[in-house]
Amino acid sequence: MSQCELQNRISEVQFVCVELNLYLDTHPADQDARNDYYSYSTLLAELIAQYEAEYGPLQGFGHSPTNTGCWVCSEWPWEKR
Repeated sequence: MSQCELQNRISEVQFVCVELNLYLDTHPADQDARNDYYSYSTLLAELIAQYEAEYGPLQGFGHSPTNTGCWVCSEWPWEKR
């Protein structure tokens, strides 16, 4: 997957997570939705980890869920191979 494709996929899965989270706020007993939320949350964490392994931190200021603080040492866009 290219960097752009991976970013798009992360955005899509983030959207699903937010929507499921909102749904669960009003339907907390829906176990199927809860299972879907956990599945998509796991997928999101995997996609973020994949992106950061290939392209560097996804979030600025060192607040990455997988590589806290490594943004300082990562390559700048113009230094990419």
